[in-house]
Amino acid sequence: MSYTLFYAPGAASMAVHWMLIELDVPFEAVLVDIDSNQQRNQDYLRLNPTGRVPTLVVDDRPYGESVALMMLLAERHPGSGLLPEPETAQRAEWLQLTLYIANTLMPAMRDWLYAAKDGDPKGAAAVKALAEKRISSVWDDFEARLLRGQTYLMGPTFGTVDMFAIMLMRWSRHMGCAATARPVLRSYINHICARPSYIEVNEREGLSGWPS
Repeated sequence: MSYTLFYAPGAASMAVHWMLIELDVPFEAVLVDIDSNQQRNQDYLRLNPTGRVPTLVVDDRPYGESVALMMLLAERHPGSGLLPEPETAQRAEWLQLTLYIANTLMPAMRDWLYAAKDGDPKGAAAVKALAEKRISSVWDDFEARLLRGQTYLMGPTFGTVDMFAIMLMRWSRHMGCAATARPVLRSYINHICARPSYIEVNEREGLSGWPS
């Protein structure tokens, strides 16, 4: 198995980068300088025609989309414990929660972050307000799970949904609906962010200051 991850610090590639560290597998990490539009040059577009990060080259074949990459990695390393076993009720719940985060939370995050860039800047405030409402509804769901006595979103075991969720919670740090403003979520965040793999991915990507 060989892996090469094309990433940008703190971007949607972060969860994949973190997962590779958590799996303790050999991989190469290649920085994509988004500030200089490196993701739009022809060499990168040949790997990922969408011009986004992440791209993960798996055994010489490139693939994109962070959620798909995490699912692929989890299935390639079944002994990791990062996802439930097939044909179990927990596996069905994992699929449901993963797609819920990908289809509900992540688009709302992108709407907030790119409200002025992707649409009419005059309507950006309204787009952000709606996005925060949608994000807050997901935080409500996460809180309800944790208030049932769960350590992690799927129960007693840390897994891919936690890495994906923490990455997006970090994105909320400058929003009016910041996840760290909620004590239940703040406790969950602090617990997970003490993991050596999370500390390492921040060091590798040159990130600091969250949670503070």
